[in-house]
Amino acid sequence: MDQKTLIPGAIILAGVVIAGAVLYTKLPPAPGTPLSGVGDSTPGVEEGAASDALKIRQNDFVLGNPTAKVVLIEYGDFQCPFCGRFFQTAEKQIIETYVKTGKAVFLWRDFAFLGGESFRAAEAARCAGEQNKFWEYHDYLFNRQNGENEGAFADANLKRFAGEIGLNQTTFNACFDSGKYKKAVEDATTEGKSLGVNGTPATFVNGQMISGAQPFSVFQKVIDEELKK
Repeated sequence: MDQKTLIPGAIILAGVVIAGAVLYTKLPPAPGTPLSGVGDSTPGVEEGAASDALKIRQNDFVLGNPTAKVVLIEYGDFQCPFCGRFFQTAEKQIIETYVKTGKAVFLWRDFAFLGGESFRAAEAARCAGEQNKFWEYHDYLFNRQNGENEGAFADANLKRFAGEIGLNQTTFNACFDSGKYKKAVEDATTEGKSLGVNGTPATFVNGQMISGAQPFSVFQKVIDEELKK
């Protein structure tokens, strides 16, 4: 897949305003899938398969205590403006209130569906992860969003970012140029679709999907309910 290739079967639509402009989607919703708010269950997947997919895995990018009672998994796209909004607002509050206190753990999984720069940014972040700086690179990307596939996340910029956050440039470039993580990004995106993800951000809280850049209060309600169990 070259840099300009979209996910096979993706339908190119405009950004869709859902629940007060919180969800960005270019994929058709799965039948019966809610596009906003909290789902009672994971749509489109048998319960056992969904349960396995939403557990912490060995190669996941984990922020916080992996044994925490509440597991939050965000499927996101580094170019998605609403993922950027979530990063700047509710995510920061979730991390301060629950992750840093050991009550919850936060995971990132790729749902790269907005085009070539989304895929390359996701690959670059994984290469940064090889040097234990995935989250620093994750944050750096979200702080530098500037339109879709307009060059903000061109290869040259992604390499420059690596140097700016102190990565070994030679090691990063070798990883990035090799394309070693292209399939991993594709697989994560495909898995997200199988879980009912049709736009970003989509965050699972102990298996319950919250679609979009919802306010902190929405996440707080679900997390607190899970902590009481």
